[in-house]
Amino acid sequence: MDKRILKIAKRLKALRIAKGYTSYENFAWDNNIPRVQYWRMEKGTNFTIKNLLRILDVHNLSLNDFFANLE
Repeated sequence: MDKRILKIAKRLKALRIAKGYTSYENFAWDNNIPRVQYWRMEKGTNFTIKNLLRILDVHNLSLNDFFANLE
């Protein structure tokens, strides 16, 4: 798997945990994100830019802020 995708997935998980959610299911439920889709994103197996933007909106992050710390 592409290491860049895994970095994105790990960042999404870290953001969720920083928001106080230990469960991806609760985070997805509370933010009206399909549970399975969010799980896939945290695993780096399947996501679209549209869904990534949706999650960044939940965290009030811009694309620049999200990607700034990945390298």
